[in-house]
Amino acid sequence: MTFDNFVSGTVAFVRDHGEWAPAIVFGLAFAESFAFISLLVPAWGILVGIGALIGVSGLEFWPIWLAAAAGASLGDWVSYLIGFHFKDAATRVWPLSRHPQMVERGHRFFMRWGPWGIFIGRFFGPLRAVVPLIAGIFAMPRFLFQMANVSSAMVWAFVLLAPGAFAFHRLL
Repeated sequence: MTFDNFVSGTVAFVRDHGEWAPAIVFGLAFAESFAFISLLVPAWGILVGIGALIGVSGLEFWPIWLAAAAGASLGDWVSYLIGFHFKDAATRVWPLSRHPQMVERGHRFFMRWGPWGIFIGRFFGPLRAVVPLIAGIFAMPRFLFQMANVSSAMVWAFVLLAPGAFAFHRLL
């Protein structure tokens, strides 16, 4: 199965079974945000496609947006907890074991930007995969992490879903 088939199949399933849209979007956003899976599942393309589907199919935007924000936030939170609990052992697992420079770059980014690094990192694919994990490894205070995590997840979900949802809705 090619990536294009996966994307079109998932979007077609959501089109035909709209009641599953929030659950599917939650899972995709979680996979896109969880440190080890995000490099394997580029779900953002599917989420953009589902955003366009919202605009033309009559699916409700807000429950799907909330599901995307919750999935993304949970994915980063689990990544943070893995880093927090396993510390350096987390760096010995793929992909960090094969790319130790990701840890160093992520650490520098995190040290420079602090909680803003969590927010900014959400919008950049390679950073999205490691910044929450590194924040946990270096014990960023949980409250600061969660503030940046939840707020960035809400904005990220809106940025992915809203253009298609509202642009296509206005065209109809």
